Amino acid sequence: MTMNLIEKLPAMTDDDLGSLMSNAERLVRIGTPKQQHAAQAMLPDIRAEFVRRLALKPVKRAPRGGRKAAVPLSGA
Repeated sequence: MTMNLIEKLPAMTDDDLGSLMSNAERLVRIGTPKQQHAAQAMLPDIRAEFVRRLALKPVKRAPRGGRKAAVPLSGA
């Protein structure tokens, strides 16, 4: 039994998922009626997977000014 595209979403890389979402959004705008319908039907699942992944990623913090290396004192 073959998996349909929606079932494959969790196994896709982030880049592949992003490309799929971009292509689906494009087809909704400029595809044939059949392509528009198929893309419109898939977009909610694609977006849900995208949002799910965003929620799993750790929040990136602004870089903090790390500690500077101690400067050795030269003396007699």
